[in-house]
Amino acid sequence: MERYKATLSYDGSAFFGMQRQKSERTVQGELESSLGKLGWVEKSILFAGRTDSGVHASGQVVAFDMEWNHSDVDLQNAINATMPKDLAIRQIAEVDTGFHPRYDAKLRHYRYRLYSQPQRDPLRERFAWRVWPAPDLQQMNSAAERLIGEHDFAAFGTAQKAGGPTVRNIQQAQWMQTAADEITFEVSANAFLYHMVRRIVGLLVKVGQGSKEESDVPDLLHTAHELIKEMAPAQGLSLVGVDYE
Repeated sequence: MERYKATLSYDGSAFFGMQRQKSERTVQGELESSLGKLGWVEKSILFAGRTDSGVHASGQVVAFDMEWNHSDVDLQNAINATMPKDLAIRQIAEVDTGFHPRYDAKLRHYRYRLYSQPQRDPLRERFAWRVWPAPDLQQMNSAAERLIGEHDFAAFGTAQKAGGPTVRNIQQAQWMQTAADEITFEVSANAFLYHMVRRIVGLLVKVGQGSKEESDVPDLLHTAHELIKEMAPAQGLSLVGVDYE
């Protein structure tokens, strides 16, 4: 029995998140179904982190144990041949049997895309959030800098387990102009709370539009608050990578 580490890419539009659910279509459920067709008999795969319903990924990491007497490339091809078109394995390799994609992760990277124009664009809105009026990039980056470092992000999300720690360490938080009317937010941290990135984006956009102050960001990090109401929609968010030693 060998342990395999695989990097997944998926269009989250038709998935109810990463984690298996009894009556809904999920990434875990589809992957485990495909593995079962190839002789996989374990109870559950392991994965780096849960993604919400509608959130995409190009760098989700999973691991599973399986007997396989052919090459890693053959396994990748065999799995992809049985999976739906909105889900694929980008890379796969044997790893140490003790490897865990969640607990061994050192840094997680998310990307959020938004574009600004007064009318909707159905072809873009599957993977980006339309925001109008256009937010100020400099103001959003100035506010985003306040997030970098170790802080209590209790106002931005909830822990996986009730009463769990809400302190996280953000190492990168930056907006970049990627097209004439499109900007992208890149954020990296040791871990994220549930809905944390979407609330960060929602708040920063309000700052960029002038309805929130930059000073609101440090206030939320240093004072006990209820969860903030601003939350960006899921379709603009993608898990783009997970770093390991």
